[in-house]
Amino acid sequence: MESMTEQALVIGQEEISEGIFSLWLLSKQIALQSKSGQFVCAYSKDHSRLLPRPISICEADRDGGKLRLVYRVAGEGTKEFSALKKGDTLRLLGPLGNGYPSGETLMEKQPFVLVGGGIGIPPLLQLAKDLPGEKIMVLGYRDKLFLQEDFAPLGTVVIATEDGSAGVRGNVIDAMRACSIRPGVLLACGPMPMLRGLKQYAQQTGTPCYLSLEERMACGMGACLACVCKTNEKDAHTQVHNRRICKEGPVFNVEDVCI
Repeated sequence: MESMTEQALVIGQEEISEGIFSLWLLSKQIALQSKSGQFVCAYSKDHSRLLPRPISICEADRDGGKLRLVYRVAGEGTKEFSALKKGDTLRLLGPLGNGYPSGETLMEKQPFVLVGGGIGIPPLLQLAKDLPGEKIMVLGYRDKLFLQEDFAPLGTVVIATEDGSAGVRGNVIDAMRACSIRPGVLLACGPMPMLRGLKQYAQQTGTPCYLSLEERMACGMGACLACVCKTNEKDAHTQVHNRRICKEGPVFNVEDVCI
């Protein structure tokens, strides 16, 4: 599957939590080709910002040719995107990276437990839509919630907050234990401390686990080697124990990566 560049038309945008925006785009070719866990690179109209911003695909309406990107404003590039209005355009490159295994691959490992932390929550929404069978979504927040209502029709939703303002007080693993959740397979995206904890949990319990790694990226296509993670086997491209997160990832089997 080849990535492509597309001038996407803004359908609408709203701020769904403090500093977090939901952007719907008409992007027929990228939406049609995208898989759960992939991402796009979005380009600034300010040519002084040479590098694109990688943003995970939150939803892909493949029949309608629409993409939803949910992102946090973290710098000047994403601040520019947050000002986009209906009728504006945004240049995208995508879909990029390797996503989560398909539901057919995982059918014998139910229940599917999807674990998201912070801005790692959005890419799990399309995954929850694509997976068949029993799904439990464990969503971890610092304080303010977002997207939890979008997940609700798709399965059981368990909330964890650091301050205890909603759901279980603590992290996602605390919530899994408090609710006696026993996953058939774990599929996760979030900050590295959370992923390290899930790797330990998966190894202790013998649970198959797939992690989507977050990392700063430059080209988004595997050419610059700016986003690498240490692996157990040599990479055929570099001949060292590395994988390019933007190319071989962002989703990895937990047994393949050292985090």
